[in-house]
Amino acid sequence: MKILVLIWEFPPRLVGGIARHGAELYPELVKLGHEIHLITVEFSQAPAKEIIEGIYVHRVPVGFSQDIFNWIGNMNQSMSKYCTKLVEISQDFDLIHAHDWMVADTAIALSENFQIPIVATIHATEFGRHNGIHNPSSEHVHAQETRLVEAAAQTIVCSQYMQQEVGQILRCPWERISIIYNGIRPEKKQRPKDFNFWNFRRRFAADHEQIVYYVGRMTYEKGIFVLLNAAPKVLWELGGNAKFIFIGGGNTDGLKQQAWDLGIWEKCFFTGFMSDEHLDKFQTVADCAVFPSLYEPFGIVALESFAARVPVVVSDAGGLAEVVRHTKTGIVTWKWDCNSLAWGILEVLKNPGYAKWLTDNAYDELGKRFNWPKLAVQTETVYYNALVKTKQSVKY
Repeated sequence: MKILVLIWEFPPRLVGGIARHGAELYPELVKLGHEIHLITVEFSQAPAKEIIEGIYVHRVPVGFSQDIFNWIGNMNQSMSKYCTKLVEISQDFDLIHAHDWMVADTAIALSENFQIPIVATIHATEFGRHNGIHNPSSEHVHAQETRLVEAAAQTIVCSQYMQQEVGQILRCPWERISIIYNGIRPEKKQRPKDFNFWNFRRRFAADHEQIVYYVGRMTYEKGIFVLLNAAPKVLWELGGNAKFIFIGGGNTDGLKQQAWDLGIWEKCFFTGFMSDEHLDKFQTVADCAVFPSLYEPFGIVALESFAARVPVVVSDAGGLAEVVRHTKTGIVTWKWDCNSLAWGILEVLKNPGYAKWLTDNAYDELGKRFNWPKLAVQTETVYYNALVKTKQSVKY
C-alpha cells in the first residue's frame, strides 16, 4: 500500500509521545513492503525532504503564531496545499493515516476530494485531559476529534481504557475501534561501552543519593505535584539519601515554588528539555522512574524505562495500569495519592533485589507485548480492514 501519514510532530521535533510513536512504527511498515509518505511540520535545520529508515518525510512550513489555534489553522492550510499537489502528481495513495485532531481538517478535506479512506489514531482526548469539556476552546477540540473519528473508516487507540473513552465520549462504534499498544526499541537504551557511569551520574546527584526521576511534559495532567508531595516522606525514610530529577520542557515555576515550600529544594533538579542522546544515558544511571499521571492514555515513557531496566512506579490512571502489571513489572499506585506514591517508590528503593526482579520481568515483556514489528503487523491489518469496509460502503 501507499500511505499518506499526517502527523504534527516528528523527530527532531519532539513535544510528546506522538513523534516517537511515528518514528518507530513506520520503519516497520516500510519493512512490510508499504510506501510511507509522512507529512509533518518544519523544524529548525531539519531538511524539507528526506528519507529516514525508508520513510519519505516531507516537512511543510507553518510560521510562528502565539495563538495555538491560529498556528494549527496555518499548519492545516500548509499541509492541505502540499498534500493536494502530492496526491495530484501521484494518484495511487491507498490510505490516509491521521494522528489526532490537529490534522483533522487536512485529512477530511483530502479524503473527500480524492476519495481516499482515513485511518485515525487517537492518542488522547480533550475530555480525558480535562475531565470534561469546560470552555469554547475545549468544545472546538472535542468537535474536531469527533469529526475525525466520524470520517475515519477505522480508528486506532493504544489501550482498552482509550477504547472505552473513544467509544463513549466520541461516540465511535465499537466495531470501528482497534486496540494497538505502543512499542519500544529496547536496543536504544543500552549503555555505551565507553560510558563513564559515575562521571555522568554526578551531574545529577551525589554518589550516596538514589536517583528518582520523572520525564515528560510539565503539565497538570501528569501529576508531577503529587510526586513532589510524596518526596518528603521518601526522603525521611531514606535519611535524605535521594535526589528527585524532573526532565522536560514547559513552565516549571509553580513546581519549583512547591519544592521550595516543601523544604526539599536542594533535593530537586529541574533539567528542562533533555535530548534523546542524554536521556538514554541518564536512564541507565537512575534508580527509579515515577509517572504519577492523573490522565494517561498509554504511557510510552514507562516502556522506555522498561527498556533501560529502571524500576517503574506509576499511578493507576488510564492505560498505565495496563502497561505496568502491579508487583510483576512495576508498582501501580493510586492516582492523586502522595502517600500511595511514596510507598511505591520506597518499595523499589529499599528492596534492590525486588527492584531487579521487576526490571527483569519488565524487560521480558517488551518482546511479548510491546514489540514494534508485531504492532506493525496489527496496524497493517487495520489498514486492510479499512480498505475492505470502504469498498463495501461504496458498493452498497
